[in-house]
Amino acid sequence: MTITIYMKPAGCFGCDKTKALFTAQGVPFVEVDITTNEAALEYITEELQYAQAPVVVYEIDGSIDHWSGLNPPRINQVIALEATQHLSL
Repeated sequence: MTITIYMKPAGCFGCDKTKALFTAQGVPFVEVDITTNEAALEYITEELQYAQAPVVVYEIDGSIDHWSGLNPPRINQVIALEATQHLSL
């Protein structure tokens, strides 16, 4: 599983909380700063059609899913999927 969080580095409560929830459960993720990475900003706004940070994109077994904003139920779902993947290894 690969998790990427497209976020703002400062002043974004949802970004900080999303990272904290994954970190608290030991789930690794890649952090991408959309304020300094123009390609990443274009990807989330043009391709994924989001206007709110954070944007979480995760890939599992070739399938990609994503959402925008602080979404604890979705975060918990991904954490559970990550735990399931580790158990099956």
